[in-house]
Amino acid sequence: MNRIFVLIHITFVLISCNVSTKNEDLSVFRYNSESGITSLDPAFATSQDNIWAVNQLFNGLVQLDTNLQIQPCIAKSWEITDSGKIYTFHLRNDVYFHSDKSLSETQRRVTAHDFKYSFNRIIDPITASPGAWIFNGKVVDNGFAVINDSTFQITLNEAFAPFLGILSMPYCMVVPQEAVEYYGKGFARKPIGTGPFQFFVWEQDVSLVMHKNPNYFEQINGEGLPHLDAVQINFLGNKQMALLQTLKGKLDMFSGITSTSKDVVLDKTGDIQPNLTEKLVLEKKPFLNTEYLAIQVDPELVQKPFDNTLFRQAISLAIDRNKMIRNLRNGVGTPAAGGFIPIGLPGYHESEYSKFDAEAAKRKLKESGYLEHPLPITLTTTKDYLDLCVFIQKSVEDIGVQCEIEVLPSSELKAQKRNGNKAFFRASWIMDYPDAENYLSCFYSKNFAPSGPNYTHFKNDAFDKLYEHALIESDDEKRVLMYQRLDSILMSEQPIIVLFYDQSVRLLNKQVTGLVNNPLNIPTIKYADKK
Repeated sequence: MNRIFVLIHITFVLISCNVSTKNEDLSVFRYNSESGITSLDPAFATSQDNIWAVNQLFNGLVQLDTNLQIQPCIAKSWEITDSGKIYTFHLRNDVYFHSDKSLSETQRRVTAHDFKYSFNRIIDPITASPGAWIFNGKVVDNGFAVINDSTFQITLNEAFAPFLGILSMPYCMVVPQEAVEYYGKGFARKPIGTGPFQFFVWEQDVSLVMHKNPNYFEQINGEGLPHLDAVQINFLGNKQMALLQTLKGKLDMFSGITSTSKDVVLDKTGDIQPNLTEKLVLEKKPFLNTEYLAIQVDPELVQKPFDNTLFRQAISLAIDRNKMIRNLRNGVGTPAAGGFIPIGLPGYHESEYSKFDAEAAKRKLKESGYLEHPLPITLTTTKDYLDLCVFIQKSVEDIGVQCEIEVLPSSELKAQKRNGNKAFFRASWIMDYPDAENYLSCFYSKNFAPSGPNYTHFKNDAFDKLYEHALIESDDEKRVLMYQRLDSILMSEQPIIVLFYDQSVRLLNKQVTGLVNNPLNIPTIKYADKK
């Protein structure tokens, strides 16, 4: 009864605008979601905002540590047999779904049947999950099998080396069939998982509150997780307001430095401003996110002069990436000197096409024939990256290319690039699972958007053949060499212009300890505590 009273008390405190965040009876971690959360269903965990929340509420067979190494989660062990085609997982017997009226038992244990249901649900066209691609074409028909309650098996069409990493994605987190059927589409707003926190209340456009799961199965040093009593996610649509709330101590974390906030938070060298150090700490870590410019190169859709490879190479050579990072991002990020695979990931290699050389850019432009028939180009972006695109505009104009900038809402740009309607646009790719194949899949011809991540509609027979070979190569060293060759093909053809490899930047309340981050920029709040 005391525990129930405390949780009710937490909720009233959280939704009150006037209560101090320093209430010593509570340990609550608060952060903001500027873009908002559209779904708490793992089947629709596409945006960063959705993924962050889903990771607190659900678990999968495996999970990633801070170095992106695959670790056990609900699966305590596994074997890979039949030359890499069969994966057999042995499940823990102490994992329970959050208590809910929709479940058949007060404490409903997770079994292999739940994973079979969850995975089949992802590929079911009725679900219409954007994550269906992770299994389609890889898993045989009826390839999800229950051996017994604690043994689950997956059979692939052919060996696929990155498959374990794919299983760490939110799409692969387990859900209870009874709850999904009971709530229907409402499951997205009333999720039932196994995670360290459980859903409590979601007030539209105000906040989402999650409470500590008292039956959570993971421990650290013999102590049960999580340490905190609750997590509150606010929905302040204005990032400047979120920063102000962090500076006042009303939010515990501010993530993502923009052009409008960088000088408030960072000095010119990228360190925290001295006036903020009393209450806040700055965390900067590698973030496997490649920022780039994409070019639509489909022969039926490409616009002149982008149909010319030499012209595309000239644009890339015209951009001083070091100056861009120094002046526009206060040193946050690593200027690209390589390909699409980011620095720090096996497969990264340097590329001559990502290095600033204005004279070489002018020569390429002349060789392309562009100067004989000059045409203006249009670069499409969102408002958050306008300053970066203005820098690029000036860079290409310096070599003789007239460039206009089009600013669209994020949702509209996303829709148009998926439909192939934009010739030249700013984009980014955050790694889904820990293998460079995830980056290269964006240029495999069978992955054309809108059904896949190939937004440029790049097609190269040599690339496709080598990519397919790499998928079944079990020798890690050989596969990494293939990845480097694939990235070299990509950079020489230049359907994309790589700008920089990102860093995650966070302001964190000094009272918070133990918050874990990884190169996917996903906070693991189950380890966090507050002094």
